Amino acid sequence: MTTPASPTNPSVPLPDGRVVPALGQGTWRLGDDPRRRESEIATLRAGLDAGLTLIDTAEMYGQGASERLVGEAIEGRRDEVFVVGKVLPDNASRRGTVEACHASLERLGLERLDLYLLHWRGRHPLTDTVEGMEELVAEGAIGGWGVSNFDLDDMTELVGPAGGVNVQTNQILYNLARRGPEFELLPWARDRGMPLMSYSPVDGGELLDHPVLRTVAAEMGATPAQVALAWVLRLAPDMLAAVKAATTEHALENAAALAIDLDDRAVVQLERAFPAPTGPGPLEMR
Repeated sequence: MTTPASPTNPSVPLPDGRVVPALGQGTWRLGDDPRRRESEIATLRAGLDAGLTLIDTAEMYGQGASERLVGEAIEGRRDEVFVVGKVLPDNASRRGTVEACHASLERLGLERLDLYLLHWRGRHPLTDTVEGMEELVAEGAIGGWGVSNFDLDDMTELVGPAGGVNVQTNQILYNLARRGPEFELLPWARDRGMPLMSYSPVDGGELLDHPVLRTVAAEMGATPAQVALAWVLRLAPDMLAAVKAATTEHALENAAALAIDLDDRAVVQLERAFPAPTGPGPLEMR
């Protein structure tokens, strides 16, 4: 499935030729509190209305509660949405990957996931996980597959000995404060024509009180979150991002970040405060 980007949400091509929006919606912790169910569904739908038509979820989130919430939020709108799911490492044997995907599809009320990721590397051999992913593609249960939280060594093994040449993305922790992937992982992925996907692009909110970020945002008439998002999205089509919203107003604020064009002065200010890596380092995770 190719999900067209909105006029303001740039298109990012995957290696298989499908196109997805650069900015999507995350769902970590959505569905945890039944009292917030209606407002969370309204928030996801507001995001869809604003062009944030990629939705990222996982079987781990609320032990399936997030998937059920997403399924309800996109009911009647499936053709608009690019749905990303994830399999837990403990489930990622060949057979376990297939079974976990079908369980996710049942909770979502869908026949197909557009992209299915290994949430992080675990005890099962990558060859087994790749075989499970390819089986799911062949049967039409997923449109493609990828990984999450893989460092460069993991990616090199994946596309080499493990046979994972059809990997579509690697979802990683990347934001102003977590720039490590720029040294090796981002150039490697760029050379392969494979976008990375940022999760926690505002670092779980921890960035938002930084004085330089607040200064740049005030000068631009934007919020700190919008500037932090715009900084990540400046790398599109090499980078996409999924960001969670807690309210409909928050979803609209996130979508408005797509209209921000950071000038050279703003980028210099931000990158002085948040320096680029000068050497390789371990991939950070949240």
